[in-house]
Parts: sequence; structure tokens; C-alpha cells
Amino acid sequence: METLTLNIEGMTCGGCVKSVTRILEGVEGVAKAEVSLEGKSALIEFDPAKTGAAALIEAVEDGGFDAAL
Repeated sequence: METLTLNIEGMTCGGCVKSVTRILEGVEGVAKAEVSLEGKSALIEFDPAKTGAAALIEAVEDGGFDAAL
């Protein structure tokens, strides 16, 4: 397992945090996602054999938020 921190822009409330968490945890290979509204970030634990940074960023952006390393 690897961990990765993404910077997430566009979250304004707890509902956004839940949405981003659900989006990330829905990506195959993601074991855990801890999303912080205050930190504008997500700490993601994932299996690098199943997914990577590009796929995680794409999933968050498809959900309507901006994501970057």
C-alpha cells in the first residue's frame, strides 16, 4: 500500500467532504481516504497495482472538484 496527499479545491462544507471521500473510496484499489475541509486535502491509502495519482485526480475532478499533487 502507498499513501498520497492530494490538494483539493472547491470544498465548502461537510457535504463536500463526504462527497470527495465517497468518490475516492469508490476508486478500485483505494483502502482509505481521509478528507480535510480545513486542510483542503485528502490523504489516500491505495494499492499502486490497481490505481495511481492520475486516476485519483481524475475521479475527484469528475466529481466537480479541483485536485492536484
